[in-house]
Amino acid sequence: MLAVAAQMLEEESEQKIKDREVSLSERVPPLTMSGLSLQELQDLCKELHRKIDVVDEERYDIGLKVSKNDKEIENMNLKIIELQSKFKKPTLRRVKISAEAMLSVLLGSKHKESIDFKANLKTVKKEEEKKEEVTDWRKNVEAMSGMEGRKKLFDASGN
Repeated sequence: MLAVAAQMLEEESEQKIKDREVSLSERVPPLTMSGLSLQELQDLCKELHRKIDVVDEERYDIGLKVSKNDKEIENMNLKIIELQSKFKKPTLRRVKISAEAMLSVLLGSKHKESIDFKANLKTVKKEEEKKEEVTDWRKNVEAMSGMEGRKKLFDASGN
């Protein structure tokens, strides 16, 4: 029985090879380049490039169709599995819940006392910025003019 199956596989592979050769000989004529001038060779190359472009476009389109069909098949298989299974996945919704309720759900009966998370936080005192008094700028310029004003600036920066 195994020998018969092996022989059938060999015959099938030989048949595929023959079919491939026949289809190639039909689609692709033999290439004869001997005796062609430079202009004829260039025209032949341009024609081959056009044919290659057409084939590449077809291959790309077929690839897209195949990938689209594969995705559809995968989605259909998932739907079939959902229909056959007993458990359906519920749609998840966002639920607002307090920290105490979350702990009681997670810990169950172990959770007896309420925990105040804000009580354990450090208190931070904000330092008020020192606001400079708004004075008349003309008086300030007059006071700082001359050598006395520069001496005041020097003394103020040194402290």
